[in-house]
Amino acid sequence: MSHNFRRAAIAAAVTAAACAAFPAWSIDLAEAYRLAREQDASIRASRAAADAGRERLPQARAQFFPNISANFSRNKNDLETTAPNAFGIESTTNDKYTSSNDTLTLRQPIYRKQLFAQYRQAKALVEDANASLERDEQNLVMRVTQAYFEALQAEEQVVLIGLQKTAYAAQLDSARKSLTAGAGTRTDIDEAQARLDLALAQELEARQNVDLARRRLQVLINQPVTQLAPVDVRKLQLTPPTPASLEEWMALAEAASPELQAARAQVEAARADVERVKAGHYPTLDAVAQISRSNSENVTRLFSRYDNKQIGLQLAIPIFQGGYVNSQVRQALAVLERNENQLEELRRDLGVRVHGEFRGVTEGVLKVRAFEQAVRSSEQLAVSSRRSHEAGARTRIDILNAEQQAGLARRDLGQARFQYLLARVRLKALTGGLRPENIDEVNGWLQH
Repeated sequence: MSHNFRRAAIAAAVTAAACAAFPAWSIDLAEAYRLAREQDASIRASRAAADAGRERLPQARAQFFPNISANFSRNKNDLETTAPNAFGIESTTNDKYTSSNDTLTLRQPIYRKQLFAQYRQAKALVEDANASLERDEQNLVMRVTQAYFEALQAEEQVVLIGLQKTAYAAQLDSARKSLTAGAGTRTDIDEAQARLDLALAQELEARQNVDLARRRLQVLINQPVTQLAPVDVRKLQLTPPTPASLEEWMALAEAASPELQAARAQVEAARADVERVKAGHYPTLDAVAQISRSNSENVTRLFSRYDNKQIGLQLAIPIFQGGYVNSQVRQALAVLERNENQLEELRRDLGVRVHGEFRGVTEGVLKVRAFEQAVRSSEQLAVSSRRSHEAGARTRIDILNAEQQAGLARRDLGQARFQYLLARVRLKALTGGLRPENIDEVNGWLQH
C-alpha cells in the first residue's frame, strides 16, 4: 500500500467517523462570524463606545460658535413702603404690581486659548475611539476563529479517541479468542482491557471538552451550536507568511496596528490636555450683545418700562487662583508621561507577539508536515506490528503500543494544524491586516 493511498484511507476514515459522531453541519466560520457581529455583547458595546467618543469633536467645535441665550421672568410683587409724609409723620403705603424682565444675550468667543487645545484633544480622542473599535473588530474575528477551531479540535479529539477505542476493542477481542484457542496469554487480555478502559475515560473527557468549547462559541453568536463544518485538509494550504521577512511584519505592525494607533492617539490627547490647562493662565476675550426689556423692576419708579440694548467686549484676566492651574498642569504632565510610557511598553510587547506569531506560521508549516510524516510512519508501524505478530515476531503489546503511538501522532497533527491556522489569523490581526473579508479565506478551508 503506497503512502498516498494510506493517507487517503486514513483521511476517509476520520471523515467518516466524524460524520457518524456529528451527522451534518449547520454552521460554518463565515456564518458564525456574521452572527457574532450581530449578537456579541462586547462588540456592540464597543460600537456604542465609539459612537459616544465621536461626539467629542462636534462638542469641541461648538465652543467656537456664538452662544445665544434668552431669559424671561415674571413676578408678582407686594411692596409695603413706610416713609414720613410732608408733615414728618410716618405713613405706610402698599403697592401690588407685576414686574417682568426679558433678556436676549449673544456671546461670541474671540480669544480663548483653551478652545484650540480642546479641539485638538477632541480630534485625538475621536482617533482613539475609531482605533479602539477597529482593534475590537479584529479581536472579534480572532475570538470567533479561535472559538470555532477550538470546538473543531475538541470534536476531532472525540473522533480520534473513538478510532483508538475501536482498535483497542478489536485487539481485546482478538486476545480473548487467542486465549480461548490456547495461543494467547491473560496478560494480553489485561493489557488490551487497560488500554480500552483508558480510552473510554479519555473519550468522556473529550466529550466534555466539546460541550465546553461549543458553549464558548455559543456565547459569541447567541444561539445553540450543534454542528460545525470541519476543516478539509485537502484545501488547507501550508504557506509561509507573506512577506517572508520578520522585519517587514514588524514595520507593518508599527504602522498599522490598531492597538498602537489607539495608544498614539491617547498620547496626543494628553499633550493637548497639557496645553488646555496651561491656557488657564491666559486672558479671554468675548464679544457680547444684549437686548433687554423690563417693566416695574425699579421700586423707585413703578410701572415704568425700560428697553436697553448693549454691545461690547468683555475681557477676563486671571490674576490669582490659589495655584489651581499650576496643579492641573502638573497633573496633565504626569498623565502625558504615563501615556508615553504605556505606548512604549505596548510597542515592545507588540514586537514580541508579532515575533511569536511569525514563528508560529513559519515553523507551523514545518511542524504540520513533520507530523504528517509521523502519522504515516506510525500507521505503517501499526500495520507492520500486526503482520509481525501474525508471523510470531511481535507481541500483542507491541501492537497496542503501535496503535497508541499512531493515535498520539494523529492528535498532535490535528493540534499542529489548528495552531498554524490561528497563528496566521493572529499575525494579521497584530499588524492591522485582519479584515472581515479574511474570514472568507479561512472559511474556504472548510468542508461545504
